[in-house]
Amino acid sequence: MSYKIAIDSCGELLKEWKEDERVESVPLTLIVGSENIKDDENFDQKSFLKKVAECPECPKSACPSPERYMKAYEDEAEHIYAVTLSSELSGSYNSAVLGKNLYLEEHAGKKIHVFDSKSASGGESLIAMKIIECENKGFSFEEVVSTVNEYIEEMSTFFVLENLETLRKNGRLSRVKALVASALKIKPVMGSTPEGSICQLDQARGMNKAIVKMVDHIGEKGINIQSKTVAITHCNCPERAKILEEAIRERLNPANIVVMDTAGVSSMYANDGGVIVAV
Repeated sequence: MSYKIAIDSCGELLKEWKEDERVESVPLTLIVGSENIKDDENFDQKSFLKKVAECPECPKSACPSPERYMKAYEDEAEHIYAVTLSSELSGSYNSAVLGKNLYLEEHAGKKIHVFDSKSASGGESLIAMKIIECENKGFSFEEVVSTVNEYIEEMSTFFVLENLETLRKNGRLSRVKALVASALKIKPVMGSTPEGSICQLDQARGMNKAIVKMVDHIGEKGINIQSKTVAITHCNCPERAKILEEAIRERLNPANIVVMDTAGVSSMYANDGGVIVAV
């Protein structure tokens, strides 16, 4: 059966997907001060991070419109899937569902399903990979939806931030706490809740210790990790991602690891030097 996957731009695209017409990135818009930046193939991470650092306001994102999702659904493929950023963090999921409902009013019978990733970044990439795996095995549309939903329920996301400015600017961390944390080199270890929101799991003094603690949490929460793919995404820190990859491979022995640099939305969340792991 033919298929198409529309993944919002918080999900990173594997290199081979960028040339695959069956996978489409649906861009969010990033807002830094008075400037709107489309998170598409022209996104410039270096320029974006500089603008974020210089802007006193917290960067924001605007989700794709239902009409933009409808455009993504306009395809001859028999099975259409959308994968979005967690509905707890963005309106992208609701927009994708509304776009689906509007599209089905004129195209009744078309098989479309929207997955709430309950994650972000590499978590969305893993879901797209799971969809492709199921499609390649010849699963029915209903079997793909059921299998991928079970996969999402088992998935967890973790991240460590080098830079706490975004947390300070959006009010999640007071200026005093941010200054103290920065002075003491305290790095929060963050993770996803089952509902798809964000919580602090731990903290450590120094990035290397924080990464060690994050790997500990991955080992504790990762379900059947030896048979799964782990996604590592990093914001402008390939060397750190390599260290993290080696630590996960040595300690947890997953079936596979993919490493990707963050696109726009994930760069906004992770900020310069941040690393994200989904499993």
